[in-house]
Amino acid sequence: MTAEEICTQIQEFKSFKSISKEVIENEITKLEGYELSLNLISPQNENNEIQYSSISSEIKLLLATRYKFLGQYQNGEKKLLEIIDSKYQLNQFSKAKAYNILGNIYDDQNDYVQALSSFFHSKSIYELNHDVENLSGVHINIARVYTNLGDYHQSLQFVFFALNEFEKLKNKKGISYSLNMIGTNYRFLQLYNQALEYFLKNLQIDEELNIPIEIASSHSNLGIIYSLIDDNIQALFHMLKAYETFDKIDNKLELANCSINLGIFFMKVQDFEKAYIYLNKALESHILLENEYGIAVCYHNLGNYFLQTTFDDFDKSLEYQHKALIGFSKILHKEGQMNCHKSLSDLYKKQHDFENALYHIDFHYSIKNEIQSDDLKNKALLFDQRRKIEEDEKARQLKLARFQEQEKILHNILPINIADRILNQETFIADHFQSVSVLFMDLVGFTSLSSIAPPKQLVYLLDTIFTKADEVVESFGLEKIKTIGDGYLAVANVTTPLEHHQKATALASLKLLETMRDFTVNIPTELGETDWINNMNDIEIRIGIHTGEVVAGIIGKNKYTYDLWGDAVNVASRMESNSEPGRIHVSDEFAESIENNPEFSLISRGEISIKGKGTMKTFWLEKRI
Repeated sequence: MTAEEICTQIQEFKSFKSISKEVIENEITKLEGYELSLNLISPQNENNEIQYSSISSEIKLLLATRYKFLGQYQNGEKKLLEIIDSKYQLNQFSKAKAYNILGNIYDDQNDYVQALSSFFHSKSIYELNHDVENLSGVHINIARVYTNLGDYHQSLQFVFFALNEFEKLKNKKGISYSLNMIGTNYRFLQLYNQALEYFLKNLQIDEELNIPIEIASSHSNLGIIYSLIDDNIQALFHMLKAYETFDKIDNKLELANCSINLGIFFMKVQDFEKAYIYLNKALESHILLENEYGIAVCYHNLGNYFLQTTFDDFDKSLEYQHKALIGFSKILHKEGQMNCHKSLSDLYKKQHDFENALYHIDFHYSIKNEIQSDDLKNKALLFDQRRKIEEDEKARQLKLARFQEQEKILHNILPINIADRILNQETFIADHFQSVSVLFMDLVGFTSLSSIAPPKQLVYLLDTIFTKADEVVESFGLEKIKTIGDGYLAVANVTTPLEHHQKATALASLKLLETMRDFTVNIPTELGETDWINNMNDIEIRIGIHTGEVVAGIIGKNKYTYDLWGDAVNVASRMESNSEPGRIHVSDEFAESIENNPEFSLISRGEISIKGKGTMKTFWLEKRI
């Protein structure tokens, strides 16, 4: 089997969804076979050697992930260190991923010093490569270690960074992990309302993602919080939902943790028979799983059980609490140590051994002040307040951006001052203008052109021509009102006052003729073949102008249109339709308004019949030479 064939084969192992031990063991056997095959193939040159090393790293990463899942930590660590110690420096991503998985292996074994060291190595590589998404994932892992160490303030710093980045990336899974971690930190800081808020958000996203194990985890967290705030109905509901799901998917670790939660709950409601069943079941599972943290938690709660029940077995309770304290101390779990010292103090006090009671309560408060001080709680709350302020600011910025986008769109489709009036909540706009100049322009022969030009190229042609027309009319102070097919309507002295609007309109019309006469449109090749251009005539325009009074306003509620009505508009339209290619046809009224201007030449057309108006005296407008 060649390296390329091995590379193709291992793609099937990229998705790691199964939690069946047998399936994972089969995958490991195959992957080990590929690794052996790869080692037997001799690279032909240095480039091949680098390629082989890259494929080998990929196989080792997959193997390490599966070894970790099965609890074969030494095998996983060995494969990851082989990647990290490789002489090749090319694939930094593999090294970053190797450090991250290695950190998780150490974390699973409660070796928090090694875990942090590995995670920070991974963090540095992702930072250098600006890989924000993977960097945020490492921040979650670092936060989890600090939580286990009881440094909740430090944990929150890392997890809030991750949450902000995951939200920018719209990475819902990352957001879910972050919310879960924040809720957990607030729970340990005894800020239960804040914890509840984040866990509820966490459940909502997990249900959107529809991942059973994550949904069950959220239910478990909510069950704990509801129990802590004495909402026993909600607590039991969520705990049982979590238990049922973990049992269904055969997740033994989380099922054991759920058993602990249910044992604690039933102790609280004084159903000691059920409490013992669940706590003992949890202890057996954690011993089989070799989970030191879980074992310590079980010992601690069984110690409480033997103290609280009618048995009142002091010796048994003392034995379990000491076992728990040794376990928590071994893995540096401060929260657990703190709780054990409190239980031991209560035990000795009950036996009137006040010396030992005082000894343990001193330790209890020493650790509590370290991890749950008012200062740390205030800092944690500050994180939450700061985030809420940031969320409010994001919402404000989003609203502003939407408003600005709306403003931009309105300014593009409407005259600026009309758009501003709409944005200022003016609901009905209708204005009368005593004296304006109305200009109609039409593309001659466009109907025949539309029958031979492809749609995209036809639209591109129209857009280019009318965009140029916009530039011309705007330069003379006129406002484009609309286009109708191949027709173009502009007006002067409506939205913006223009003292000599007839002169400006005359100059604009002459400039339009000049511009369109020399204007060429180059259609991009990506829009297709342009052979049809050989069959088209030159594009010419004709213009009609009239001056008079109009009414202008907005019609429509969802799709705004600014339009003009009145005799001046109708006459200008008739001037255009009775014009000729390359000429400007104006009414007698318009001609009178500019007849003394030396820049223009007016050529009488005599009296002609205008539809709907009868006989009218009109003129051709030309530039005086």
